[in-house]
Amino acid sequence: MIAWTPASPDTVVHGDNLPVLRQLPDASFMVIYLDPPFNTGREQTRHTIKTVRTADGAGDRVGFQGQSYETIRLAARSYDDTFAAYWDFLAPRLVEAHRLLAPEGTLYLHLDYREAHYAKVLLDGLFGRENFLNELIWAYDYGARSKSRWPAKHDTILVYVKDPKRYWFDSAGVDREPYMAPGLVTPEKAARGKLPTDVWWHTIVSPTGHEKTGYPTQKPEGLLRRMVQASSRPGDWVLDFFAGSGTTGAVAARLGRRFLLVDENPGAIEVMRDRLPASTRFAGA
Repeated sequence: MIAWTPASPDTVVHGDNLPVLRQLPDASFMVIYLDPPFNTGREQTRHTIKTVRTADGAGDRVGFQGQSYETIRLAARSYDDTFAAYWDFLAPRLVEAHRLLAPEGTLYLHLDYREAHYAKVLLDGLFGRENFLNELIWAYDYGARSKSRWPAKHDTILVYVKDPKRYWFDSAGVDREPYMAPGLVTPEKAARGKLPTDVWWHTIVSPTGHEKTGYPTQKPEGLLRRMVQASSRPGDWVLDFFAGSGTTGAVAARLGRRFLLVDENPGAIEVMRDRLPASTRFAGA
């Protein structure tokens, strides 16, 4: 059991995020940023199956909202099988994220191209399609160069709001970026820069840069800064329950926001101890 309220200090919790989330009070967070892992480190055997809804309690699987399903093995892999495997992992955590999001709040779900379309269907069902705000594309130019297909050089960030009539979005508070063709605008506009669009060109964390922690899935501070600037105000709470290297907390602290981070990897906790402000509280689940 963790003791957390909006009056708590900035906090990092070491533990499985799902039971931690279920202890937190409703509508507590203005921004929730999630960068979920896809390789959990557990050996998994995937069978091609389909599920058929049955009378309550009669099946061998329990799905969303307690519905019962019977598993039927198939001869070929299907779309439903792939989606069901991803749903089993992510859906309960996104249900909690929806509950924990403040009425003016925004969820940012960071994924790669293999899972984004599944998660979009999942979030449309959970939040409602009317609460879908953006599909952000983070484009970068680093890594392997495939010669047999177009090289994959982007991630997808799905953006959903709790209430489409109340959500907070401060475009004036966001760092501007250079015009790609500054000669086509006035010198004043070129000097001021332009507001970002839904395609964000941003380098990865430099292997020799000051941000580098050595954590393998670390994301650039520039990405998180833009999200936190746009979707929260000073003093608001930010939640990241796949915290990794703690980029969300580091950015939130510099912008005057509060943060709660959760991760079950001891290596991540050690990185965050070195990276985050000394006032940060570290707790076990």
